Amino acid sequence: MSPHLVRALAALLAALAFVRPAAAEVNEVRFARQLGLGYLQFYVMEEQKLVEKHAQRLGLGAVTTRWFPLGTPTAISDALLTGNADIMGVGLPSFLTLWDKTRGNMNVNAIVALNRQPAYLNTRVPNIKSVRDFTDKDRIALPAPKVSVQAIMLEMIAEKTFGKHDVLDRLTVGMSHPDGTAALLAGRTEVTAHFTSAPFQYQQLENPAIHKVLTSYDATEGPNTFSVAATTARFRTDNPQVYKAVLAAIDEANAFIAKSPRETAQIFLKIENARYPVDFIEKLIVDPEFSFAPEPENVMKIYRFMHHVGALKNLPATWQDLFFDDARGLSGS
Repeated sequence: MSPHLVRALAALLAALAFVRPAAAEVNEVRFARQLGLGYLQFYVMEEQKLVEKHAQRLGLGAVTTRWFPLGTPTAISDALLTGNADIMGVGLPSFLTLWDKTRGNMNVNAIVALNRQPAYLNTRVPNIKSVRDFTDKDRIALPAPKVSVQAIMLEMIAEKTFGKHDVLDRLTVGMSHPDGTAALLAGRTEVTAHFTSAPFQYQQLENPAIHKVLTSYDATEGPNTFSVAATTARFRTDNPQVYKAVLAAIDEANAFIAKSPRETAQIFLKIENARYPVDFIEKLIVDPEFSFAPEPENVMKIYRFMHHVGALKNLPATWQDLFFDDARGLSGS
């Protein structure tokens, strides 16, 4: 065999070795998310096929996506842990619980923060002005007792108010945001209050019989991250280029939301098949209390509380320990 042919074959083999890892990556990415504006990037990514777009740019070929909207953080976490989803969009406390429980095995880490927004505790009982006014006859609907954003915020407020974090836990019941809203507005069930999120909390407040008791920002004495995108270390390791495509898609979705809030609102309404006015959703997207940006806010304050009450065992040194390397250069807290 001639030296020229040997060199040509060597070059070909090197090229094949270079592309083999990309070819071995998944050709379908399954996303599980909760409902509402806390996961707005996922709606944009689904509608505009942004993961598919960035996968093509990275030379991955035809990568497809599937999207699973699920009503509770427990269902989201289960989907990731059982291998029925690759990437999840979930409330911060549920993610923190998974991070803690998967140390040394699946190693679930956050990709980026998705959203900062206040969660409102609303009620239809006129004389409930603070958490001190709830009685044993009341029930507070929230996405999942003990683990959802709302459940942790309620415990933080309870500790500040009563000196005991779980004093209100007996009143909480797990319900999806739509079901909790329906129950509160109907007024025919034991549910007298709902700790929910946008847009459901604002829909409730349009009813004059409903009023706001407090917000999640009261728990952390300032804005806090509401939701994150997360996955397992194995998925990221086995699919480095797909992971890059997902990260680029989230970045593009963030830019799109900032530039085109009205079109973003239309996308949200289309996918949710919701009947809210476009103006109503657009107003929320541009509300200064909201942020669709990757930087985490007050994450460690929430983690330390959950560790303090025994919900979490491990205590990270900084918020960066909770995220993959790509996010560790961001400013955050």
